[in-house]
Amino acid sequence: MVSPICFFFVSYVKSKFKYDDSLDVFGVHCIGGITGALMTGILANPALGGQGIADYASKPGTLVVAPYDWVAQLTTQAEAVGITLLWSGLGAAILYVIIDKLWGFRVSEEVEREGLDIAEHGERAYHY
Repeated sequence: MVSPICFFFVSYVKSKFKYDDSLDVFGVHCIGGITGALMTGILANPALGGQGIADYASKPGTLVVAPYDWVAQLTTQAEAVGITLLWSGLGAAILYVIIDKLWGFRVSEEVEREGLDIAEHGERAYHY
């Protein structure tokens, strides 16, 4: 089942901002992952039927369920999301710069006109 938030990003936001994401990776995985991580902080609340969070620090080796503070957990989840976005964004930016300097991202104009299928793969993708 597709999350309504992911569906919104894939259907409306992508067409509005016209970003290139042919496989909808951003709309499905990034937005869906962020939504799931944040909702975990809310839905783990025992008052909503969740499991709560075990307190392993006070009694190691035993499962003692601590009182659940959903605001603190949601804050922790949001921090984790922010760190993940920062880490992967910086890593992607660094790799982008390295690859651009070493090989470059664009092919020549000749290759673009001829078509990447023939120039890069030696075969046609479409037979017409």
